[in-house]
Amino acid sequence: MNPKKVDKAAIAVLYVLAALIVLILASLLAFILIRGIPQFSWEFFTQPAKTFEEGGGIIIQLFNSFYMLLITLLISTPVALGAAIYLSEYAPQNALTDFIRTAIEVLSSLPSIVVGLFGYLIFVIQWGFGFSILSGSLALMIFNLPLLTRTIEDALRAIPGAQREAGLALGLSRWETVTRIVLPAAMPGILTGVILSAGRIFGEAAALIYTAGQSAPALDFTNWNPRSISSPLNIMRPAETLAVHIWKVNSEGIMPDGAEISAGASAILILAVLLFNLLARYLGRKLQQKLTSA
Repeated sequence: MNPKKVDKAAIAVLYVLAALIVLILASLLAFILIRGIPQFSWEFFTQPAKTFEEGGGIIIQLFNSFYMLLITLLISTPVALGAAIYLSEYAPQNALTDFIRTAIEVLSSLPSIVVGLFGYLIFVIQWGFGFSILSGSLALMIFNLPLLTRTIEDALRAIPGAQREAGLALGLSRWETVTRIVLPAAMPGILTGVILSAGRIFGEAAALIYTAGQSAPALDFTNWNPRSISSPLNIMRPAETLAVHIWKVNSEGIMPDGAEISAGASAILILAVLLFNLLARYLGRKLQQKLTSA
């Protein structure tokens, strides 16, 4: 058989497969957005949910989702960054580091429902945090750490060794080489890892059902005292996120306009993740230019 014809046929098959993937993704997005965007209104974004009445909104659930995302990233990013720096720059190649990497791979494959049950037993019951933002954030940290650690480690390992040698040749210590040369060069990859993990956090529901709770208490957005139960900043209050709200509305079926609320919330969830990714990529490019003078 003519090698050129085989090559053209293989390329054609790859184009078809790529187009099929794009078509499936576009169809899914179009289905969600076409059903959800017509539900958007000022009341939908600014009013709390109403269980037995029509016309409820998702302001509390939307705030809870972004707030829990922020808390989770603040907890998990420094831990994942430190672990990745150790594994990439300091850890020797031995049985211990191989075991650590295997443990990371095993943790990354755990179902989110298992992480939620673990969080319920440890954070909610054993540690006494109850159904709260803190319990949910700690559970999401466990869910998020393996992917984030592995992604940051890969970003650090992608930096050529010549750059490390150049830093050491200039008289920098190993830590100064990591912080002043390796980390700035790896920042785009690190931000990519944060973006991927943030998308998983924002859309997670199963782990939060057993840790953050399924209720959304009324919040007073003029009360910013973190000790008050009605304060949005209180991390010890239960918090129903947007993804959990979608699951709850569809599973209970007691909200009169539940289908419309679920469709609108799903569209917001998709758009929020998309906008967050675009913004993070833009900031990542700006940060790379600032840190590397590229």
